[in-house]
Amino acid sequence: VHTKSSTVDACRDGSGTITFNAAISACESGGQWEVASQLVNAMAPDKVEPSTITFNAAISTCEKCGEWEKALQLLKSMMWDKSELGTITFNAMISACEKVSGWERS
Repeated sequence: VHTKSSTVDACRDGSGTITFNAAISACESGGQWEVASQLVNAMAPDKVEPSTITFNAAISTCEKCGEWEKALQLLKSMMWDKSELGTITFNAMISACEKVSGWERS
């Protein structure tokens, strides 16, 4: 069993966007939105650029876990980073808000 810090450390060993993306995607099936968020935050200090795939995976993880507010924070970060927003991004965000009656915010 990986802890949050050991998951981040394992990604740092790989030190690439693909490694982080794979770990964040795994968080979705494991319901680990906190770890997914921590992984996104760990990328910048390691000078690894989050991609659209990175953000989409993290937003989808939050959506699956009912964490619409964190998903919205990630969307804002995505816009701040000037990442490409697409259909996957908006569908995951709408779904996250819809699940908790936060649809007015979407």
